[in-house]
Amino acid sequence: MKGTNDMKTVKYLLAFFFVFLAVSVCGCSHSAKTSAEKAIEKDLDLLKNLDPATTMKYISYQELFPDSDDNTELSDDIKEVFTLFFRNFDYKILDLSVDQDQKAAFAHIQLTTLNAETLAKDFVSASLQNEILQAASGEKITDSNENSMEQRYLLLHSLLEEQTYDTVDRNVSIQLINHGSSTEPDWEITHSYSLENDLVGGLIAYLSDPDLVSPDKTLDVYLKTLQEMDVQQMSNYLGLDSILSTSDSAKNAIASALMEQFHSCFDYKISNTSVSGYSARVNAELTTFDSDSILSQYEKELNTYLDSADAVIDGSQKRYNKSHELLLDSIKNNEATITATATFHLTNDGASWKLEDAGTELGNAIFGTLTASPVPEDAAGDADYEEASDTDNSEENTEDTSSEDDNQDNTSDNSDETE
Repeated sequence: MKGTNDMKTVKYLLAFFFVFLAVSVCGCSHSAKTSAEKAIEKDLDLLKNLDPATTMKYISYQELFPDSDDNTELSDDIKEVFTLFFRNFDYKILDLSVDQDQKAAFAHIQLTTLNAETLAKDFVSASLQNEILQAASGEKITDSNENSMEQRYLLLHSLLEEQTYDTVDRNVSIQLINHGSSTEPDWEITHSYSLENDLVGGLIAYLSDPDLVSPDKTLDVYLKTLQEMDVQQMSNYLGLDSILSTSDSAKNAIASALMEQFHSCFDYKISNTSVSGYSARVNAELTTFDSDSILSQYEKELNTYLDSADAVIDGSQKRYNKSHELLLDSIKNNEATITATATFHLTNDGASWKLEDAGTELGNAIFGTLTASPVPEDAAGDADYEEASDTDNSEENTEDTSSEDDNQDNTSDNSDETE
């Protein structure tokens, strides 16, 4: 009996030992998971509470715009960009596992951030619009202006302040490393490009995508920006100085009238796009003033004037000025519009899509036949002078012929006398 009791005692002790061991292992594992979870919560809660130091710990300002030329320290206003970005940030730990030696942990987390893809598209479009307007202002675009980190963050800051972006959920994986022991763990989130990108909702990857804004959307930016330009900006951007070879006062009046025509009727609809590698062709139906109708009316009025007695009396300079007045009136009085399909060519420079020779392509599509000046410098007056000159020359030729006849008569008389 005693041996039996001893056996029972040993069984009970072994069972207790294994239970104790299992509880100890589970306890250690649970402790490791808990401490790893707390390490995640500590940092992500700081991001959630808009802590700038934690933001800088995980996201480098240079990372968003790696090709920026400006490495100077950013102002406090610019540093507020990430505060604005994370104002609706949230997270949820879905699951967490710790490896056997408790030196590494892996967590699956649901991050809630603003829609970074929409923000990135807005940023690329706004950057292009600024570039177009800078060219329209007559300012020279330099690499320092175009690639300045300060300017880029200012633009990002204004978008985050002025626009409202929906939030999106994004499931990500995070790895942690234990720098302590199994009994006294010290967990730290492993930093990586992937983590930086995930924390900002993929914004870094979106901004580096050269196809983020498609060719048709890019053309849309050009056309919308064109609609918002004033007379001087359009004149600079579309090259109206070369389109209209007139005197300064006449040029300004005609350019203003053309801009009024443009703004009163311009509309567009992008129809289809074809892409081949780094090149794209985008077709758009443009509705604008009918330049053929303007020129037809102008030529009609000009011919009527040139056939009048007033044109003869006015002289060359007045006829030249009158031709400008008639063209200006034809533009102002025009109500005819025309819708035609124009094909635009875009190129991807490795950063984004751009319209080739933008000012010329847009100018030709909008002004049509008016791209060739209807009033050359020798117009109106000189044509009449040529006609008058031809008449004078005819009279002179008649006089010369008479002289030749007289000479022939004199020769005949001299011959008779000799005989």
